[in-house]
Amino acid sequence: MKRASLPRIKGLTIRTVLVPMKEPHQTASGVVRESPLVLTDVITDSGIIGHSIIFTYTPAALKPTAELIRNCEALVKGDDLAPAEIEQKLVKRFRLLGTQGLVGMALAAIDMALWDALARVHRIPLVRLLGGTEKRIRAYGAVGYDGVQGSARLAEEWAKLGFTGIKAKIGYPTVKEDVDVVRAMREAAGENMAIMVDYNQCLSPSEAVERIRILDSEGLAWVEEPTLAHDYAGHALVASQVRTPIQCGENWWGTLDMLHALETHASDYVMPDVMKIGGVTGWLRAAALAHAKGFRMSNHLWPELSARLLCCTPTAHWLEYADWWNPILEEPLRIENGMAIVSDAIGSGVEWNETNVRRFAA
Repeated sequence: MKRASLPRIKGLTIRTVLVPMKEPHQTASGVVRESPLVLTDVITDSGIIGHSIIFTYTPAALKPTAELIRNCEALVKGDDLAPAEIEQKLVKRFRLLGTQGLVGMALAAIDMALWDALARVHRIPLVRLLGGTEKRIRAYGAVGYDGVQGSARLAEEWAKLGFTGIKAKIGYPTVKEDVDVVRAMREAAGENMAIMVDYNQCLSPSEAVERIRILDSEGLAWVEEPTLAHDYAGHALVASQVRTPIQCGENWWGTLDMLHALETHASDYVMPDVMKIGGVTGWLRAAALAHAKGFRMSNHLWPELSARLLCCTPTAHWLEYADWWNPILEEPLRIENGMAIVSDAIGSGVEWNETNVRRFAA
């Protein structure tokens, strides 16, 4: 029987946008008021187009990241629409330079768009292409570095929306202030609210042990990245000395970083970032690794795509929800009573609101 041929990649279209946040996100490093995004379209010779979003954190990285993706077009043009095969080809091509930082972001942008296009070719949701089914995924909302009053206000707002989990940034000058923020959120959101905290790598391992031992009595669901993301030994020390689970993963570049972290017992849970872990292809490897080693797996950002990937993740835990780029999506991820509702839309769920893409063009 003659084998059906795959479409071939005809080219890439790259656009950049700056999307204002509905509410500025306060961090210890400053206030994030807009989302700098690179939008990638993979165009096939069959007319099918796949989409992806990457978040560059700072507008300063927007143009160079877009240019890097654009420069990769020549490396994939004419290839069959085979995401895993192309991922291996690109990794080999960038082996000497490395596949972290902007290179990793560019490769993930292409990978995510390829998987979206492949699902569209088969006219099925990405979840089903990957062998899963659509499920409701428990989600938590984000609280910034907003102090006692601001954190309590946001915690109450998330609770009113039906969320059963919230995560706040802490790392205030004293541990008493950290505790005050946690207790204020608990009072505002109710005893049944799961509360996570994120130190954003701001402590030394010894400082982390001292602070988290005090936080151990607060009933936290986890403490995220208390020390430097790639200090696996430091995180392992912290995890061995405290009772509250340690959560890491958003800054792991690829599954080799993840493997090193797990082998040193640096984290009790894992939460890869689909962009940094290597796109959909990297996520699938990470999910297999988490399953094999028995680690519960959440996500960092990319809620519309991550929710679908968590449907295919055996040890799925929480979805980190953020609405930071909803305005440029035709159909943002739907949340009901704190649960992400994964639709059966064809592809990855990413479809552009072209009016707002033009409106927020960078």
